[in-house]
Amino acid sequence: MLKDFFRKIDFGFEECREFKLGVWQCPGFLFVIMGVINISSMVGIYVIASKYDSPELIVVSVSVVSLLIFVIGSSIIRGVEQIIMVNRIKSEFVSIVSHQLKAPLSGMRWASDVLASNRIGELNGKQEEYLKDIQESTSRMIRLINDLLDVSRIESGKMEINFQDIDLKEIITIVVKELNSFAMANNVKLIIDANREVSRVKTDPIRIKMVIQNFVDNAIKYTTSEKGVVKVFLENRNGNVYCSVEDNGLGISKTEQARIFDKFFRGNGIVKKQTIGTGLGLYIAKAAIESSKGKIGFKSEKKKGSTFWFTLPVVED
Repeated sequence: MLKDFFRKIDFGFEECREFKLGVWQCPGFLFVIMGVINISSMVGIYVIASKYDSPELIVVSVSVVSLLIFVIGSSIIRGVEQIIMVNRIKSEFVSIVSHQLKAPLSGMRWASDVLASNRIGELNGKQEEYLKDIQESTSRMIRLINDLLDVSRIESGKMEINFQDIDLKEIITIVVKELNSFAMANNVKLIIDANREVSRVKTDPIRIKMVIQNFVDNAIKYTTSEKGVVKVFLENRNGNVYCSVEDNGLGISKTEQARIFDKFFRGNGIVKKQTIGTGLGLYIAKAAIESSKGKIGFKSEKKKGSTFWFTLPVVED
């Protein structure tokens, strides 16, 4: 049992390997060593005090242990500072590159829209086909850049939330209408179960729409049965508005569930299905909900489907 416990605990070693920090620079490892030294020193000083009636020896022993802890503590601080610095550089790099890429991509989208409008001449069938591919690829790149910018803002604590009193039922209706064609193309039936009276919530309408879009879009993508059903549920629950998106699709294995809200994480079943994605949607959704003082979570069973949910506090009258 203890063996399984220690195998599951990472102590930050994975992050140290990612940033190429040595074992003696890794804060997690040094923290463990500090704990071992603390326990050993307490036992050792107790033994010394019980066998030798020498205050000087006890003072020297305590001083040596304190010096060791000070040295290890300094190493932990340096390791943490290095990880923070690397993270900051990485976030700044992503932000700068994303901003620089956004302008030319917006120009490409504008140019392709002009071509598609036939204002400067008719296109033949083959040209329209290629142009459609260009537009789809450009839109996908712009969405990816926007996601990367959001990640950069989240990590720097600068995610913007434009709070407004909103009706979630209206937003759900819009999202389902927009994604209905996509659902039909994948043989999935979309259902809204929100017939009861539901209180208004205070959040960012753009952000919450993206969260619901992400939930519904994922549910459609990963529903593989011939009778695929995705149900969007909404109700008041314990002083909050509760919204969930349930599917009967692939489900998520227990080994992957702990990482489902990690950035860039995509499950093995998802990758095998070859769906397009970056693994950022749920990471951003979690940040958006928590920034609105709500909670987010899910339950899932392999090959039986998943239910992703969030709650938001109701607007007080």
